[in-house]
Amino acid sequence: MRDAGGIRRALLAWYDANRRDLPWRRSRDPYAIWISEAMLQQTRVETVIPYYERFLDRFPDVRALATADMDDVLSVWAGLGYYSRARNLRAAAQQVVERYGARLPSDAEALRSLPGIGRYTAGAVASIAFDRPEPVLDGNVKRVLARLLDLRDDVKRSDESERLWAEAAELAAGPRPGDLNQALMELGAVCCTPRSPDCSACPLSRRCAARRGGDPESIPLRTAKRAVPRVEAAAALLVRGGRALAVRRPPRGLMGGLWELPGDDLAPREAPARGLRRALRERVGLDVGPLRKAGSVEHVFTHRRLRLHVYCCEAQGGRVRLAGPDAHRWLAPSGLARLPQASLTRKALELLLQ
Repeated sequence: MRDAGGIRRALLAWYDANRRDLPWRRSRDPYAIWISEAMLQQTRVETVIPYYERFLDRFPDVRALATADMDDVLSVWAGLGYYSRARNLRAAAQQVVERYGARLPSDAEALRSLPGIGRYTAGAVASIAFDRPEPVLDGNVKRVLARLLDLRDDVKRSDESERLWAEAAELAAGPRPGDLNQALMELGAVCCTPRSPDCSACPLSRRCAARRGGDPESIPLRTAKRAVPRVEAAAALLVRGGRALAVRRPPRGLMGGLWELPGDDLAPREAPARGLRRALRERVGLDVGPLRKAGSVEHVFTHRRLRLHVYCCEAQGGRVRLAGPDAHRWLAPSGLARLPQASLTRKALELLLQ
């Protein structure tokens, strides 16, 4: 990269004057920095802040997280999405206790050996927490570097991605690598944005090849997004003797390890009430009496848009036989809200318990 030293100095000066006051930037604790980086993956800063503060209040160090019950971890995480992050954090914390005496390793390669820590997170934690000259490359950094260098090919291609990693590594190989990496990410978040970038406020504008070309917004190349399919599902507040049935999803997969109302996706053109009766027989082994519809709720995942039809009903004898969920509980309907659950289930319960 031409004038890497000048770019580095400009970024650091801009960051010192303009960085946002975020809670994880007030800490030098590697554990706290690691938690913030895990939460910030694919999640907006404004959303993360209250979750970050609650999580550290509940699990203030590696040992507290390593010994926590998974339901407790998921309860604090619930609503933040991408729940594999929470499961990986706890698994990694257990390995840090066992292998490193409850001290997060400072070496990027050692960090990458832990569950859920990839190339980006390892570089971020090593540089920010331990001042190691390790690069980072997230969406914001890719965009900044692609515009700076006028890269018009698809940055998701492996060869282009490796080039950007090399450029980021060159920039990180100097003073204050943690601040340098945060400056790149901050610049992409608040100034070099995907649309309508504020080039007049950018400390790299004079060096930016895309700005000189007159169309920085066209870089990097955007690939067409796939249409998000719509899925219909049905679930029930299924009651027996004044208690409601909750089921837990398997630990792997969408919303893994979270509790929900029993039900399932509907087959194409399957009527919701009929599909719910089928799902309850197949997944929990129960027949039910008359169904009363409470309404429906919608939720958008990254890969699908789901409409959940919500019913109330009573079980007609028999015992629970699970096929899909890995655990179940009968509890007072008001107690359902205290279980770790995804936003979709919370929406359904709000509808039912109004």
